[in-house]
Parts: sequence; structure tokens; C-alpha cells
Amino acid sequence: MFEIKITDKDFGLEEKEMVNPRKRFAARGIVRKGDKIAIFYKANMNEYKLPGGGLDTGEDAEDGFKREVMEETGCEIANIKQVGIAEEFKTKTEFYQKSYVFVADVVKDTKTLNITEKEKAEGAVLVWLSLDAAIEKIKNSFENLKASPYDADESLYSTSFIAKRDLKILEEYKKM
Repeated sequence: MFEIKITDKDFGLEEKEMVNPRKRFAARGIVRKGDKIAIFYKANMNEYKLPGGGLDTGEDAEDGFKREVMEETGCEIANIKQVGIAEEFKTKTEFYQKSYVFVADVVKDTKTLNITEKEKAEGAVLVWLSLDAAIEKIKNSFENLKASPYDADESLYSTSFIAKRDLKILEEYKKM
């Protein structure tokens, strides 16, 4: 199992000690359909990310992953295996996130996404890419990331962490 840690240093920023960070626990990962993987693309932000999101209170990480995958990809999954942990330390916003990282296979694609109004406004769509193409899309998006109109001040900072986290997850997965 791999462990990833992302901090302000990864972006050339000074790290500060977090006094009382907000904490979030999440589940995300690689959803495979044949030789392609699911990538959630927010066109208006030029953001490519893995399916996943925050866990509900008391929710098991694997159950949260299944729920998030259904919402963001419309897919039912099986052969679920935890492969890693990704931690983000955003000192600028006093925010800590721990993501449980999974790999799973699609068993049924309903082709129906259940995304939020915010995600719709950000131009969210699902794309299926090869692992190498997904890595390249995320790498190439760094220079062109755009802030969300909903929270512009924090958005670009957070989106950079998301891109770095998901790139590292895919690179670790490729080594497996």
C-alpha cells in the first residue's frame, strides 16, 4: 500500500504550523472499465480528477467510495481494493484531508451522473482515458488551472492540491 503526503512545499510555498485545522476524511480512486479509467473533468476550471469525495459521518471508507463513484460516474463497482492513503496539509487554509485510495472494476454503467449544481456550473463531465492519457492530462492542466467562480480565493490553491494528489495516486498505481 502506498502513502502520499502533499504539503505547501510541493508548490514552492512556505509551510506553516496548523493550529486548529478543519479535518475531512474522503475516499477516491481508480475506476476501471476495460483498459480505461474514469476521470471527472471540470471543463470551466481545466481540472481533471479521480472520482471520489468526502465521507459522510460514520460512513465506512469503502462504502463512501462506492457512493461517490455512483454519483460521479454512474457506475456500480466490484473487486474493490484499498491501495493507498493520500494526505493533504493545506496550511494556508488550515485544512487537513486524509483520503483512502481504492481501485475497482465497473460491473454496470448506468450512464447517469448525479452531480451537484456547482459541479454542473463548473462544466463537469465524465471522461474515460487510458492511464497514461489521464496522467498526461493532469500534468498538462497545472499551468492552465482556473478558479471556481464559487470560491475563487481558495479554489485555485485547493485545485492545485487536487491535481497534485491525483497525479501522485496515478503514478503510484502505475508502479503496481
